[in-house]
Amino acid sequence: YFEYIRSNKLSHRLYLDYAKACIYLGLNMDEPKNRYPHDFMRWHDIRIEEKRVIEAEQERLRKEKAKKEKEKLVSDFLIAAEKYLPLADFVGDKHFAIFIARSPAELVKEGNALSHCVGHNGYDKKMANQETLIFFVRKIEELDKPFVTLEYSLKSKKVLQCYAYKNTKPEAKVLEFVNKKWLPYANK
Repeated sequence: YFEYIRSNKLSHRLYLDYAKACIYLGLNMDEPKNRYPHDFMRWHDIRIEEKRVIEAEQERLRKEKAKKEKEKLVSDFLIAAEKYLPLADFVGDKHFAIFIARSPAELVKEGNALSHCVGHNGYDKKMANQETLIFFVRKIEELDKPFVTLEYSLKSKKVLQCYAYKNTKPEAKVLEFVNKKWLPYANK
């Protein structure tokens, strides 16, 4: 090895890059033609390029798979939102309205606006899988402004979480609306 490095005027790092590429490509480094190629720089460049091409293809496939998974998530999320849209039709209060989240992007927007984790931590997947549903409670006079977020369990028919800005407990009027008015409606 040391003789080969010296006689070809190579740095150890350059040879290491070549060897890592060969191993990545599954080449047998016990074979002299792979371990000590006759024209090192030519074979170094070939192996590095082969590795780069494979890695680029793997990255393309990874991105394609991630895109398909995201498209399915968004589609499943919308299916769940539309299926349970009637739970957001409650109109029995003059102070508050309730909306079901319609997309993962809405969860992110809500979580960012209220500085809590609803846009992260897998809530989008839980909703897409119809494990839980996410609803937005709004003041009637400010329907577009995030106010309170709630998580509802379809299985237990309970409100699992109900939080305002920075995970604070909502005011009593909101909790009364959620627990005494909306929840009985939703559980019908």
